[in-house]
Amino acid sequence: MTGSTKTDPRANAPLNEEEMDEQELESQEFGDDANKDRYMTFRIGDQNYGVEILHVTEIVGLQDIAEVPDVPGYVKGMINLRGNVIPVIDVRKRFGMSEREYDDRTCVVVVTVDSATVGMIVDRVNEVAVFGDQNISPPPQRSENAPGSEYINGLGKNGENVTILLDTTQLIYSDRLQV
Repeated sequence: MTGSTKTDPRANAPLNEEEMDEQELESQEFGDDANKDRYMTFRIGDQNYGVEILHVTEIVGLQDIAEVPDVPGYVKGMINLRGNVIPVIDVRKRFGMSEREYDDRTCVVVVTVDSATVGMIVDRVNEVAVFGDQNISPPPQRSENAPGSEYINGLGKNGENVTILLDTTQLIYSDRLQV
């Protein structure tokens, strides 16, 4: 493991070897429960969204994206992330929202579900938030007229703020994106 680094999505900073060993030990001690109720939150437009932290591999800055022909419009292309080529989707476009120019806050949240890894372009990353069961409401009734509603897992409440909690598996494996 010498010389390796991993991004801690909770702090958005590289971990050193000692911190990685500590994090691995913590996850062995507590299993998946250590990340239960934890969501990486990000912003798209004026709305906060979240994905379960257990799916987040890392957060990287926007980089060169190789365009790929004959893919849905929300698939921006592929990036080479330390030797691994992964597809990148623009979450705004995935949800049927208008495009906006990328800026210095735009980043890629890399998620892995089962063996599929996908980068999600978001306007900006917020923080890791904890939403216990008592603070999560069921998703609104799905509507054919509401693009992206099929990806909503629930609504996380924190004071007056509402975060739309996404179903990462549905986002990656839906019939519209074949990874």
